[in-house]
Amino acid sequence: MNKYTETFGIDISKDVFDCYGNKQGHLQFKNTEKGFLKFLQTLEVNTLVVMEATGYYHYRLAQFLHKKKQIVSVVNPLSVKRFIQMKLAKVKTDKSDAKAICEYGTINEVPLYNALTEVQSECLQLFRLMDSFLKKRTATKNKLHGEEVLGIPSNWVYRSLKRDRKHLDKELLGIEKQLLSLVKQDQQAQLTLLQSIPGIGMKTALFLIVVTDGFNKFETGSQLCSYVGITPTIRESGSSVRGRSRISKVGNRKLRNLLFLCSFTACKHNKGCREIYERIVNKGKSKKLALIAVSNKLIKQSFAIAKSGLPYDETYVSVLSK
Repeated sequence: MNKYTETFGIDISKDVFDCYGNKQGHLQFKNTEKGFLKFLQTLEVNTLVVMEATGYYHYRLAQFLHKKKQIVSVVNPLSVKRFIQMKLAKVKTDKSDAKAICEYGTINEVPLYNALTEVQSECLQLFRLMDSFLKKRTATKNKLHGEEVLGIPSNWVYRSLKRDRKHLDKELLGIEKQLLSLVKQDQQAQLTLLQSIPGIGMKTALFLIVVTDGFNKFETGSQLCSYVGITPTIRESGSSVRGRSRISKVGNRKLRNLLFLCSFTACKHNKGCREIYERIVNKGKSKKLALIAVSNKLIKQSFAIAKSGLPYDETYVSVLSK
């Protein structure tokens, strides 16, 4: 049980947000400033408000409550989903989700929310836009490939797609430049520290800082590995089911891909990463699995260096990043 007077679980959508308090039960308010104020009036002193990280919708309410000195926690939706699955719940509605989030916050020790600065908010906004443009560019590339396979029956369509891809490339380059400018404003020291790690380049260091909010969102390197989705999952059951180990792929795909590319350089020039790579390959495992392990090691090294505030040094970083 937690230490709060009351715990509220929030399930928020475009127009309304459903609340469930372990004392007051179910409430519903409009997802507007007036709705936020009405909800605020129901809160007692020392009340915990728990909500899932749901992109745009949770952000406004979390920021509002934090500014009003309320205790807020923003939790990983995957953790809540697994919690609901363990309870074998058969009903799924906004009302039942709010109750499940409340129960999750009551049973577990949840992290407390820290309001974002204007720079952090803009970084996250740019990051979401980049993710959207990357998906569009991938779709455009696939369409171009399809036209080429068909022999380009329509030159007009092909030229239009090429213009679209060129435009997206330009926009993505602009977003990366703006992100770099903002991170240099806010986290120049951390950006420099991360680039001291052999294998970690400017772009990967930039993404790590933005995604982790300067490494403040996570308490351990292992938590960050799980978030990125680069932690191996084992598929075994009794003697009949033995699947190959693979990464979970739950997490940030862009960052995961960048780290995998970094692993090629790291296994040559980074002592700790090279040792892991050689050990796994010498056991007869695939090179791809070894590179995934190297990516995992890079995340833990990045976490250790960001938290220690010291540049990479192969004599001690391996101990810090275990």
